[in-house]
Amino acid sequence: MNQIFNFFFSQYSDYQTLDIVLEIVAVIFGFLSVWFSKKNNILVFPTGMISTCIFVYLLLKWQLLGDMMINAYYFIMSVVGWYIWTRKVDAKHETPISKTTKKEKIISFVIFVATLVFVFIVYKTFDKWTSWVAYVDTVTTATFFVGMWLMAKRKIENWIYWIIGDIISIPLYFYKGFTFTSFQYLGFTIIAIFGYLAWKKHLNNNLVTA
Repeated sequence: MNQIFNFFFSQYSDYQTLDIVLEIVAVIFGFLSVWFSKKNNILVFPTGMISTCIFVYLLLKWQLLGDMMINAYYFIMSVVGWYIWTRKVDAKHETPISKTTKKEKIISFVIFVATLVFVFIVYKTFDKWTSWVAYVDTVTTATFFVGMWLMAKRKIENWIYWIIGDIISIPLYFYKGFTFTSFQYLGFTIIAIFGYLAWKKHLNNNLVTA
């Protein structure tokens, strides 16, 4: 039993207690945010903002620049998404769940490529392009950037990007030494799958009633 515990949590022996507590709190609010997103509930944004604020602080302290930029971007897009989700498209209806248009697919591709270039430049500038982790970080950052933009736009395809990024992040964060965050992404993957199915059902129901 001790061997299993040490395998998953031995890296925390050198961490400050406050940092461990903050990571756990951030993980809890991260779970709440994804759960509210699955439920198509506006609380996805305030809970997500609490989680991302904590992670920005921790990741900057741990010098994980790519991960820190992801969370800083999450915070900004949460503000944008909060506005879009509550914006009225007419007197009675708020912005609905929908599929991406051809234009939005092109924008998604541009965001993905631009993020790859941006993260590469940042890593090279701060001399962090030193291992295979940097390559993976760059791809996951670009994936999550697109996913967050599509979620803010209330597009069903956002879940596909989250699922891909979450699956990659599970072993990546464990390798980096953040077991709680790794478990978080495992939970995120499961919720994201159900989130996609729930949004798809909601979208199909709206098409039938229309």
